[in-house]
Amino acid sequence: MAKSCKGLAMELVKCLSESDCVKVEKKSFRECAKEKSPLIPSECVGLRETYFNCKRGQVDMRARIRGNKGY
Repeated sequence: MAKSCKGLAMELVKCLSESDCVKVEKKSFRECAKEKSPLIPSECVGLRETYFNCKRGQVDMRARIRGNKGY
């Protein structure tokens, strides 16, 4: 269960690294992931929300019993 969100995290980093937020403005991945900027593509925003839900599912006791909704 600890690695169930790893694929999403890697895709999110890949998506953010190709965005203008990292390339043009030279911000870190963490800064770009936190902000809601027009420089971030909608695919990255969707991946960020999915990753957040995946991480939240890891601490939800009901999801811990059933297992996290995998990637």
